[in-house]
Amino acid sequence: MEKHIEKFLNKVSLVFITIATITLLYLSLQTPQTCIPPNTPTTKPHLKFPSSTCDPSLNHPYMDPTKKRLKLWSSKSWLSQVSSFTTFFQSLNLLNNETKVLCVSAGAGHEVMALNNMGVSDVTGVEIVDSLPLVKRADPNNLPFFDGVFYLAFSAHLEEALFPLRFAGEMERTVRNGGVCVVVVEECGGVEVDAIVGLFRKSMFVGAENVTLIGMRMTRIITRVGVSSSS
Repeated sequence: MEKHIEKFLNKVSLVFITIATITLLYLSLQTPQTCIPPNTPTTKPHLKFPSSTCDPSLNHPYMDPTKKRLKLWSSKSWLSQVSSFTTFFQSLNLLNNETKVLCVSAGAGHEVMALNNMGVSDVTGVEIVDSLPLVKRADPNNLPFFDGVFYLAFSAHLEEALFPLRFAGEMERTVRNGGVCVVVVEECGGVEVDAIVGLFRKSMFVGAENVTLIGMRMTRIITRVGVSSSS
């Protein structure tokens, strides 16, 4: 009797194994249905759902770089800062359409755009991180330009430089004899101005003036390259 039951159980096990094997083979040969039909009702019709899991709207590509730049350049904050730089450069009375200008540590390029808008066509902006097309990537402490390439070098970030003497020296090096270096720093006078001028060892102090730039009170310092500040 026990042998009869054992044979029966063996047959049942064999049947189940066969069924499981056939089922696995069937499932492995089927293409999974991953897309939900577009007409499938949702439980919350007031919410917006994709029509299916294969809906291309699920793919969110990055905003086109050109559109992103145009959106930034049309913002109120951007236009306000560009306008402030425009007023600042116009007050220098040192620029014309042919002036070659270098903007060091130019950030996103507000000053570059201001100069371009004024008709200064040859403007180069550099920063550790580029912000094309206005600002190219370059190390302010090791500028990738020949000596005396520019007439005017400008920076609003000398105070933030890790190596101020090197920073100022590179500005001087890239400006031709008779050209100028213009920096703006936090509003100061007397001793502080002298210390900043002292960084420009191959230049002569032209003048310093307190100005307002991008809503902040600052001091503008101008030196002329080619004459020792000690002369």
